[in-house]
Amino acid sequence: MAERLSYSILIEKRAAKEAEAIPAKARSLIDKTILALAINPRPKHSKKLTDKEGYRIRTGSYRLLYTIDDRQKIVVIYRIKIKSKATYR
Repeated sequence: MAERLSYSILIEKRAAKEAEAIPAKARSLIDKTILALAINPRPKHSKKLTDKEGYRIRTGSYRLLYTIDDRQKIVVIYRIKIKSKATYR
């Protein structure tokens, strides 16, 4: 039985540009993670950000930073970064 997508996904321009620089193998894993967020935007391995609004989820060496609009049922991906100290700035 196929799972229904309950949220729409919006990828901001900055995140889309960051995604272009990611190697194909890692990009495939990121794409799967993004599709999973459409089904469940708050999986148990996601973390709520403490210093700003939104969540982060780890996908390999990369972090997806996103917000959730429950009223409109939209997940907005605003950053896709390789994990480093500068990722969450």
